[in-house]
Amino acid sequence: MEFDRMDENDWKYHGEGNKSLVVSHVQHCRVLRLLKYPAEDSENPPQTAEQAFRQIQNIVDFSSNVMSSLLGGKFVHSGEVVRLPLEFVRQLSIKIQHQRPAWRCDKVMDIYSGCALCLPNLTSPTLHQQTPSPPLCIEIKPKCGFLPSPKHVSKDIKTRVCRYCMHQHYKVANGKWKRRSLYCPLDLFSGNRQRMHFAIRHLIEEPQNNLKVFKGGQCIYSSKEGSDESPDLNALLHHLRPYFLRGNNRINGHITTKAVLNDFIQVLVNALLSASGGDGGQVTDRAGGGRSFCEASLFNTERVRHGSQGLPTNSVLSRILQTQMLDTLDIEGLYPLYRRLEQHLQDFPKDRTRLQIDGPYDQNFLEKVQKSSMEDDGSVEYAAAKVHQYRIAMTAKDCSIMAALVPGVEEENDDEEPQAFSSSVSILDLDPKPLDSIPRQLRLDQKIVSCYLRTGGALPRGSLPLLPSIIPTAEREDRTLLFQPV
Repeated sequence: MEFDRMDENDWKYHGEGNKSLVVSHVQHCRVLRLLKYPAEDSENPPQTAEQAFRQIQNIVDFSSNVMSSLLGGKFVHSGEVVRLPLEFVRQLSIKIQHQRPAWRCDKVMDIYSGCALCLPNLTSPTLHQQTPSPPLCIEIKPKCGFLPSPKHVSKDIKTRVCRYCMHQHYKVANGKWKRRSLYCPLDLFSGNRQRMHFAIRHLIEEPQNNLKVFKGGQCIYSSKEGSDESPDLNALLHHLRPYFLRGNNRINGHITTKAVLNDFIQVLVNALLSASGGDGGQVTDRAGGGRSFCEASLFNTERVRHGSQGLPTNSVLSRILQTQMLDTLDIEGLYPLYRRLEQHLQDFPKDRTRLQIDGPYDQNFLEKVQKSSMEDDGSVEYAAAKVHQYRIAMTAKDCSIMAALVPGVEEENDDEEPQAFSSSVSILDLDPKPLDSIPRQLRLDQKIVSCYLRTGGALPRGSLPLLPSIIPTAEREDRTLLFQPV
């Protein structure tokens, strides 16, 4: 792709987060990710073009040298920094402005630096392009999959109810969402198929910003923040039904809604448990840890009749969970170390470079994190290493998984055989978390916990009632869909 000769009409709005906006190419499987600034800075960019380039290069280095080593290179696509013609960027900004959600328009796209991050478009995978049906891609933001140790927390509730479930009450109380999601990350990360099925079911019922479904690169199912309306499940079923018409899931020639959703969830669970190119490897047992069940989850633990309570070692969920667990202290235990580091940097500002607070995110940085002493020796080096570990863990807690499900080629006279799928799994949104976000994290943690304790886990008045469950609780387990990880 020639980045010095660009046409804004070859690109379309794809989506955006808090700090960046993404456009996708209409023909090639490529996206450009551009920085965003507060609207009040729209005419006075807060950094120079070289600083913007360095910021994006830091994202690439952090992803390729740190997160890729911890999560597995097969799951991570780090991309490259590119320089774009400024006129192209300005015209692109004008073209896509009307497509942006109103609540995101408090920030504007960077039109001054000409710098962007070029990445593969994971919603439109290139593998098996000749299949008769376009691939399905499911983006999941799984969030934190474990409970903190009681050693470092001041409120016992944090060792019994997970951060996500408590945060749901806080978000509803503050009007960010009208309805609480019943998804619990600890069910998804359990490795138990029943609990994982239960978790994904609730993601589908109330996706918020934790689940999106794409077909052939187009988003066909997602939530709008702050909206009273639920996403159109019937529209999703309409898209999914052709993929699951075959096999023994029909009653008198008719496929039920329950069967379509069960089959879809089952294929997705298979993808999340597989190690790309393998069978998932050894299972890591978590049953004895006591930190893998959340009291707020509606899953009845007595329903776990059989099967392991752990994840295959090389599965995407296992790698994410192990990286999340670099946070050994919780924000409460970490904050005194952050204060020690901050005080030192105020007294010795030049040590910011030696301690690699802002990078470079290289092999030396990774070794400092991995070789951190278990015992606090009172040094600033120990504090810096623990802060780095926490920042890495926060990135893993906020990452997204993209699972691409590609239907196999149909063969004649095989209507009784379930549809075979191949899959690929990727991890995205792996930016480093800034050091100055730590005090904000502590304040948010305190607000979430106090809100949950104050309400006793009850929802505030004015919140919308939960939707009736889209899938009957009785789940069929007598079939296994064909599935081949690639």
